[in-house]
Amino acid sequence: MTATKIAPSFLTADLARLADEVRAVEQAGADYLHLDIMDGHFVPPISFGPIVIEAIRRVTTLPLDIHLMIEHPERQLEAFAQAASATTTILTVHVEACPDLPAVVQQIKDLNCRAGVGLSPDTPISAIESVLDAAGQVLVMGVQPGWGGQALIPATLPKLRDLRALLSERGLATDIEIDGGVKVDNAASCAQAGASVLVAGSVIFNDAAPVADNMAALRNALAAAHANL
Repeated sequence: MTATKIAPSFLTADLARLADEVRAVEQAGADYLHLDIMDGHFVPPISFGPIVIEAIRRVTTLPLDIHLMIEHPERQLEAFAQAASATTTILTVHVEACPDLPAVVQQIKDLNCRAGVGLSPDTPISAIESVLDAAGQVLVMGVQPGWGGQALIPATLPKLRDLRALLSERGLATDIEIDGGVKVDNAASCAQAGASVLVAGSVIFNDAAPVADNMAALRNALAAAHANL
């Protein structure tokens, strides 16, 4: 089992101190920055767009993990790829928003970005089987998409295990990312079920402790999971 990556989600960060929040997680050892893009249609909330992505890129060299919870993502991919301006960028689209998912995945790859495909909680793994060979990452939603701070849906862990088994059968080393409901007390279970990337929102950005302390607590939980394998 390789080291599990942590991708702090800025959905719950203090956007009035965006550059400081970026630097805080970078100094604490974040692997990616997870950026939730919401359009008010695919999910009810509206978050931010390419202008904010461009501002974040100016203050960090970390890979940007851009999660597009939007309708017709194919219309916006080029704008986000240009704003992120790095070949380490991951652009994740939802199968539920892509009638022609293979074409959208290829479009992402043509933009020199890693292609991610997302699954909402009620969407079966079979919905993305046609693109597993082309995708660099599969994002499994552990909560209903749209809002931070929700509790992890219990059925997520079996879904992670089934997806990891399917990828192993196909000989694929594709990353599995769990997004939503990740906490210190369930991080080990997520990793043991097959997640290689944990999206961490309110567990990192909260008023209970500094970002560095919260990142350390999550790393310690993951270290214990690796030690027990």
